[in-house]
Amino acid sequence: MTRRTQQVGEMLREEVDDIIRREVKDPRIGFFSITRVDVPTDLRTACIYVSVLGSEEERASTLDALRQAAMFIRHHLKPRLRMRQVPMLEFTDDRSMAYAAEISETLAEVRARDEEIRKRAAAAEGQSEERES
Repeated sequence: MTRRTQQVGEMLREEVDDIIRREVKDPRIGFFSITRVDVPTDLRTACIYVSVLGSEEERASTLDALRQAAMFIRHHLKPRLRMRQVPMLEFTDDRSMAYAAEISETLAEVRARDEEIRKRAAAAEGQSEERES
C-alpha cells in the first residue's frame, strides 16, 4: 500500500462514515463502525470494512442496506473529494472485533483453569508435606 492509497483510504473512511450517518436514511442501518478502507493503487475501487454491533440479522440487514446505498454514497462523495474519479464502493463484513473478543474470552478461561490447577497443585503439595512430618 502506497502513501497515496493510504491517504485516499483514510479520507474515504471519514467521508463515507459522515455521509452514512448524515445522509443515508435507511432504518435497516444499525450501529456500525468502519474499521478500515483498502484502496488498490489504481484507485478504481474501495473495499470498506464494516463492523456491525448486533445479531446476525442486524449485521446482514445493515450490510445489505449499505451495499444498496453504495451508489448514493458515491454520488455524495464526488463534491467532497478532490479526485478525477470516485472509486466504486464495496462494503465487506469485518468480524475482526468479534474474533478478538472471542480470543480474549478464551484466554481468560485458560487463565482461570491454570489458576485453578495451580491452587490444586499447591494444596496437594501442602497435604503431602503434612503427611511427611
